[in-house]
Amino acid sequence: MEALQTRQRSMFQKVLWVFAVSLLFATAGLYTGRFVPPGLMMPLMVAEVAMIIAAFWLRRRKSVGYLFVYAFTFISGITTYPVVAYYASVAGAEVVLLAFGSTFGIFAVMGTIGAVTKRDLGFLSTALLVALLALIFIGIFSIFSPLTPTGLLACSFIGAIVFSLYIVYDFNQMKHHSITEEMVPLLALNLYLDFVNLFINILQILGIWGSDD
Repeated sequence: MEALQTRQRSMFQKVLWVFAVSLLFATAGLYTGRFVPPGLMMPLMVAEVAMIIAAFWLRRRKSVGYLFVYAFTFISGITTYPVVAYYASVAGAEVVLLAFGSTFGIFAVMGTIGAVTKRDLGFLSTALLVALLALIFIGIFSIFSPLTPTGLLACSFIGAIVFSLYIVYDFNQMKHHSITEEMVPLLALNLYLDFVNLFINILQILGIWGSDD
């Protein structure tokens, strides 16, 4: 029993390590985004979405590898650059730093809550998925009919709540279910998606408020 718990802790730590490395790749991608022509951003975004779909299709075969995760997070960093650059220009670079710090703090708190909660929160999966699909639908709709600042602010608040709950959920599931070596890359990818989406929503909230000053 003790050996099993030790292995579980080891795998849990490995997931966090891969997640941390993925953030470094995303940061490198964010820096690279400064030099990527605007015309390439849309193809990269399409590639990013295709990789997400592929990741969740491949998870049944446990075929998501480390190279896949690092490539995805690098591309994700590139596609995140226009959002970061926009809010840095309209609200100031300090807003970006505040958003990152807030995201890191919320991630740490929610992750701790999920890891120490004794109850298995697996029952939240359906509700979180429905909320996520609703956010995706709104995001697609906003491409054709842009949201007002108030509407974007409301969606960003909802998005921040949803991804905060996803952090709790993902950490909780790692605690209550065995982690195998093959699962590590995908679990780290889940955490990265939680983190980056929470960051973007918080950045939008602070950016909208900051631009109104």
